[in-house]
Amino acid sequence: MKNTLAGLGKFNKIIVISLPVVFSILLVWMQSLVHRELSPPECRLKKWDIPVSLTAKNQDAFTQKQKASLIKKLPITCCQADSSCLDEVLYEQIADKKALMSAIAHSLQYLQTANAVAAYQNYQVADIKRDAAFGGLPLRTRVFKSLKRFRELLLKTNSATELHQAIEREFVLYQSVGKDTKGSVLFTAYYEPLYAASRVPTAEYRYPVYRLPPDLNSWSKPHPTRLELEGVDGLQAAKGKLRGLELFWFRDRLEPYLAQIEGSARLQLPEGIQTTIGYAGNNAYNYKSIGRELANDGKLPLQGMTMPIILDYFQKHPQELNIYIPRDRSFVFFQENHGEPAQGSINVPLTAERSIATDKSLMPPGALALIHTSIPFVNPTGKMEERIVSRYVLDQDTGGAIKGAGRVDYFLGTGKLAGDRAGITASNGQLFYLLLK
Repeated sequence: MKNTLAGLGKFNKIIVISLPVVFSILLVWMQSLVHRELSPPECRLKKWDIPVSLTAKNQDAFTQKQKASLIKKLPITCCQADSSCLDEVLYEQIADKKALMSAIAHSLQYLQTANAVAAYQNYQVADIKRDAAFGGLPLRTRVFKSLKRFRELLLKTNSATELHQAIEREFVLYQSVGKDTKGSVLFTAYYEPLYAASRVPTAEYRYPVYRLPPDLNSWSKPHPTRLELEGVDGLQAAKGKLRGLELFWFRDRLEPYLAQIEGSARLQLPEGIQTTIGYAGNNAYNYKSIGRELANDGKLPLQGMTMPIILDYFQKHPQELNIYIPRDRSFVFFQENHGEPAQGSINVPLTAERSIATDKSLMPPGALALIHTSIPFVNPTGKMEERIVSRYVLDQDTGGAIKGAGRVDYFLGTGKLAGDRAGITASNGQLFYLLLK
C-alpha cells in the first residue's frame, strides 16, 4: 500500500516505497522464527529447494556482488499425497477464483502504463531479464502474455491438478534465491486496519494523521524526525511544520502510528460513513521496530514476539507509547482516498490473499508468482491454525521493511480478522515467478 501497507514499514514512495508499508512489522520475527518444515524431506528436495549445483553457482554470483535473485527451475512436480503444491481453494470457492481474476486484471492494466514501461526499462536483474526475453520481446511483454495465458488456463481448467499440469507444460519457473541462496523466504503479512476517526478534533479525537506537506521537497535535509515533527506525546505538530495539515483525528495515539506502519487505513466516521486514507509520502527515514526496542530494553522477550503481544503490552502500559513511538524517526503522510480500496506500489488495488509485496529492485512488478508457505486461518471452532498452502499471487506492492530476495509480505485484507491473522504470520517458504516458455 503505499507505504505500503506492506509490512511494517514499507516506506517506499519517497524512498520508494510502496505500500504495504509494512512491510512487516512491529514484529521482530526475523530472528525469533522456528523453521517449519513445509513438506516431507524427499518432497522438499524434489520440489522446493534450489539444486546444490545452482546454489553454488549463485553463491559465487553473490561473492562477485552480482544481483542473482532469481534462478530458473524445472517445473515443480507434486509429490504423492502432498497437495500443498496445489492452489486447491481456487476450485473450491468461486469467490477465490474471482479474486484472482480481479488481481490479474489489475496487473494487466498496470503493465500497459507508462509507469510499467519505465519500471521494466530500469529493471536491473540480469538473470531473469536476459533469460526471460524470447522472440525479441521485452520482459514486460512476456510478463503480460504470461498473465493472459494463465487467465485462459484458469478459466478452462476444472481442477487444481489440471491447472498445475498445464502450468508444467507451458510455463517456466524462476525461484527466488531467498535469504540463504537456497530458496528460503521469510513470509509476513499485512492488512488494512479499520479505525474510528473524525474530520475535526474533539476531546475524544485528539491524535492526527497529516497530509503531505506541499513544500516537502524544499525542506532542508535531513528532514525532521518523528519526534521533531509531532513531539514526544504526538500532540505538538500544530506548533511546527505540520500546522494546518491535519487530515483526520484518532482517539488513541497508537492507531495513527499503526496506520503509518500499514500505509493505509479504512476509517469509520461519527456521522456513520466510511472513508479511506492511503500513503502519500514520508520523511525519508528508515522504519525502526518498536517491538525490537521493547526487546532491547528487556520489556518483552524477542523470542516469539508478535504484533498481538506488542499491542497487549501497550494496552497495559499506555504511558510508554511516548517512550517508544518517538524512537521511530520515520513518519508517513496520507491522502484521503474516499473509500477506494487499498493500493499497492504499482498503483492498482490490492486483493486479499492474492497480492504480495516484495523488493521491487529485485522482483518484476505486476508479475504472476506462486508462493508456498504456512499461513494462519481461523478454523470452524474460531481458533487460529496454520496451514501449508500454495497460492498464485500478483506482485503488486513493496515496502520499506521488505528488502532483499528473502522477504515477502502477503496482503490479507481489511479489518480485525485480517489484522489478527497478519499479526501472527511469520513463516519460511518459497517464492516463484511464472513466465511462458
